Amino acid sequence: MKARSSETRQEFARNTTNSIRELFEQYVVPSYARFDLVLERGQGSHVWDANGKRYLDLGGGIAVCALGHAHPEITEALIEQSKKLVHTSNLYYTEPQARLAKRIVDLTAPGRIFFCNSGAEANEGLFKLARKFGQDQGRYEIITAFDSFHGRTLAGIAATGQTKVKKGFDPAVAGFKHVPFNDLDAPRAAITKSTVAILVEPIQGESGVMMATPEYLIGLRKLCDEQNLLLLFDEVQAGHFRTGKFHSWQRILEDGETDSLPDGISMAKGLGGGFPIGALWVREKLADVLSAGTHASTFGGTPLACAVALRVLDVVERNDLAANARRIGELLIDRLRRMQGKYPRVVREVRGLGLMIGIEFQPDLRAFAREQKSPAIQVVDRLHEKGVLTVPAATSVIRLLPPLNLSESEADEGLHAIEEVIAAFAEQEQEKE
Repeated sequence: MKARSSETRQEFARNTTNSIRELFEQYVVPSYARFDLVLERGQGSHVWDANGKRYLDLGGGIAVCALGHAHPEITEALIEQSKKLVHTSNLYYTEPQARLAKRIVDLTAPGRIFFCNSGAEANEGLFKLARKFGQDQGRYEIITAFDSFHGRTLAGIAATGQTKVKKGFDPAVAGFKHVPFNDLDAPRAAITKSTVAILVEPIQGESGVMMATPEYLIGLRKLCDEQNLLLLFDEVQAGHFRTGKFHSWQRILEDGETDSLPDGISMAKGLGGGFPIGALWVREKLADVLSAGTHASTFGGTPLACAVALRVLDVVERNDLAANARRIGELLIDRLRRMQGKYPRVVREVRGLGLMIGIEFQPDLRAFAREQKSPAIQVVDRLHEKGVLTVPAATSVIRLLPPLNLSESEADEGLHAIEEVIAAFAEQEQEKE
């Protein structure tokens, strides 16, 4: 009877999984290449699929779930605020938005905040800030970096330095020019009379966790000061304590010159711990550039979104999760680099700061040639079999972007699975030699 009961449950789960897939195939626009998993619930750093299999989530919803899944304080904040006020529009003042703006300013520098709903929207705010700033001089062009990613709006893909993102959406929005990342001579040579700003990610996430050097960020600030340009940072993925500081540029520059404050910063992802919210910070001297009527967002900074973001900040600060991101991040990077040393034929490089880590695999492994999928996707698939979720990047990189409260035992769990996958690749290579 027990065996039948178990078989019945498994059959029910299979039917549920198949029916959900069928609904997606029939009714959802196929704009995502989804993994073959139907996730049903989560708790902390783990999620469960419809078949009841548990996974350690080292992807964190792509750097979104800062406190993991189903965190009780986020639930509490949602319930408390929803009983009072969910939405009013920005025709009125609300306390949660005012308090959240102050918290972000206190964590950044004197300035002002505009609230929106996503990273793409936050970057649109940066584009409009730059164009409005340079309007009277006829300046509108923004220099960005190759391999960057700034969202999937038309202006976002024009700003993005990746051809694959742009394909099929010509003609591109005018006013963006791409130059090599971490190369100070490149933006200097690209400046024209139309240039108004330089926009970079201090850590490029989508291209494989590529980090700016301190010299590069410092040099960009000096260049922008010399040329009367705005320096803009996209911190959508790398921000919100992921690297051990509120912004990743603060972490990159913490051991050297710190007088490299940008003029504008875009934020989203981890800010709401899973609840949609984006934000744009601008220096105080630019506070009036986007004046009344020049920019807006119906759902930007709702009482509900801001109450959740405030609670996330409360938990992060109370539990010192910035320090935890550093400590667990150092543990992960150290252990992963040992694996790299042990299996150099499989792992090319490990790089990152805090809990933003990229593992780059050797792209020419013979094992990868068996499938048409990219090496990164193949590694992610194998980790699914081991019960671990990660995020692919570039061609042969997987990203670890786990919750900021990831424990040491959970890190060990993930490392064990990763090493098993790496060792299996190494064994396959030896068999073929």
